[in-house]
Amino acid sequence: METVVFLISAAVILSGALGVIFSKNPVHSALFMVQTLFGVAVLFVLLEATFLAAIQVIVYAGAIVILFVFVITLLGVDRAEDLKVEPISGQRPLAVVLGASIFGIILTVLIVAVGGPTGGQAANTPIGDATDNTRILGEALFSTQVFSVELTALLLTVAVVGAVVLSTRPTKPLISTLDEQQNDTLDDELEEKGGE
Repeated sequence: METVVFLISAAVILSGALGVIFSKNPVHSALFMVQTLFGVAVLFVLLEATFLAAIQVIVYAGAIVILFVFVITLLGVDRAEDLKVEPISGQRPLAVVLGASIFGIILTVLIVAVGGPTGGQAANTPIGDATDNTRILGEALFSTQVFSVELTALLLTVAVVGAVVLSTRPTKPLISTLDEQQNDTLDDELEEKGGE
């Protein structure tokens, strides 16, 4: 069962990563990134790192991708799409079938994991303490890896500030041409003569 879950998760991760790379629409790329991050979260669950899986979904698939979407919208995706026209014929029925299939697979995995004589745990598998996982991760992040964490936060902040600066359009051109300067000078002279 673990091999099947791993193979499905690997396929989801790889298809999402390829979608991020080859998608022409940046919003679609962000959605493919969410797919990839959810696949990684399933792998964390498979490795019994439930805290990391929750952080993967909450922080990365939630906050970071929302940040990316805000940056994309600040930069401006000016192309409007008509929702009545399907760019790929038959994609909506296929999406319904795939969604129902994924829901069925998730439901099957949950029933198999919860049911059974040992409650989903193998008889010889020790049940780990979740607080140990969290404590070890916290110690690693805020002791040996604190520089990497702070550098990542700084990089994300610089990216957002850069996107905001790039998205603001000046009301006047930053560089005025010589003709514009001469026209402004002539207009000022005409106004002075008209005022006299």
